[in-house]
Amino acid sequence: MSRVALVTGAARGIGAATVRALAADGWSVVATDRCSDDPRLPYPLGTRAQLEALAGERVVPVVADTCVAADLTRAVAVAEERFGGLDAALAVAGVVAGGVRLWEQDADQLAAVLDINLYGVITLARVAVPALLRRPAPRSGRFLAVSSAAATRGLPLLAGYCAAKAGVNGLVRGLAAELHGTGVTASCVSPGSTRTPVLDESARLYGLPDVEHFARQQPLERLLEPEEVAAALVWLAGEASSGVTGAAIAVDGGLAL
Repeated sequence: MSRVALVTGAARGIGAATVRALAADGWSVVATDRCSDDPRLPYPLGTRAQLEALAGERVVPVVADTCVAADLTRAVAVAEERFGGLDAALAVAGVVAGGVRLWEQDADQLAAVLDINLYGVITLARVAVPALLRRPAPRSGRFLAVSSAAATRGLPLLAGYCAAKAGVNGLVRGLAAELHGTGVTASCVSPGSTRTPVLDESARLYGLPDVEHFARQQPLERLLEPEEVAAALVWLAGEASSGVTGAAIAVDGGLAL
């Protein structure tokens, strides 16, 4: 029987790449996304069409907002009813907003950054970890999140975003301690500048003509592709990562050095 994962923020970017990579690795996947714009943010989010494009024999798309516990509870129920349980929950949904100093940032935009990037991860943990623990022992469940190099490197005009991502790192450390002895682990991946819509918006916030300018910050001297981050998440979700918990795995081209 294949292992079962739930992925948030699945409509595009790292989320979509993760869904495809998990399915290619033999996982059954419940792919979730809110599939609507957030009025607090000045750029479009993923769409229902993008989410439904992932549908297949191993992938079931479910419209669900990562900040709404009832939505995620419904998505977990799909995993358990359709595939028999849940083995991994991956919090990939994320947004960026800023472009001004923290005390000048619109309060609603700041709330969106904190809600989606941190509270959304917390909400998934509160809903999904009990499902991971419903698997009979000995189990090998995984709670995984996408953090950022911004968790440890201060980025000007993105202080709220840095705070939210630092919170993700702290969250997985705390979860790893709370999951002691259960067979379920918690870790995160910290990407650098990755070719996604979030990076497009980051370029706009900094007044850059294109995202390629971010490549200069990374020792690899190139942007990362979503598939590179997804590969790390798939490894963490699998049996080979059994000795890893509470970790923040950098897939950042050296940005945090």
